[in-house]
Amino acid sequence: MADPIKVLLVDDHQVVRRGLRTFLEVQDDIEVVGEAADGAQGVALAGELQPDVILMDVKMPGMDGVEALRRLREQDHRARVLVVTSFTEQRTVIPALRAGAAGYVYKDIDPDALAGAIRSVHAGHVLLQPEVAGALLSQEESGSGAGRAGSLTEREREVLGLIADGRANREIARALVLSEKTVKTHVSNILMKLDLADRTQAALWAVRHGLSG
Repeated sequence: MADPIKVLLVDDHQVVRRGLRTFLEVQDDIEVVGEAADGAQGVALAGELQPDVILMDVKMPGMDGVEALRRLREQDHRARVLVVTSFTEQRTVIPALRAGAAGYVYKDIDPDALAGAIRSVHAGHVLLQPEVAGALLSQEESGSGAGRAGSLTEREREVLGLIADGRANREIARALVLSEKTVKTHVSNILMKLDLADRTQAALWAVRHGLSG
């Protein structure tokens, strides 16, 4: 049997953390390894506990979720972050995604759907509720990414399609018979050419423009 998915809960409301823990602990393939009440504590515990997935609120006292996401990315932490929040405004959604969130769902999500979301982001997929994806796509369309599609090489298009399918760099390297370092270079070039901030935006761009599998 595969090792359980290690999850860290980061939310300033103890009642929310307790509810999440109670539900997740009955899942055979998910293990809650820790809890944090703010972003700073969350970043510290992420380094200590090495979770696979972090459930992160956005609005918290002290260091908020967006800043915590930035810190985790600066530290090149391997955990995938699933934002679980009650805030739906674009001014909250977009910064979190640009800071590196792998998914964004709302706190009223069905418990079974939340467990599925954790499994999905752990598998490498980008997971956004429809209205969240729409908000990000509308921003992307107003930018210059679409006009730069022609600058991608055929290999970059292949890499982009695999990003949209939720593949990690190691899996892309295996699929295309490339080194992982070469794949990282292709990813950097794709983001630069399309004027995108991260893999989440790249995946959505690929879906929008028909490059996903």
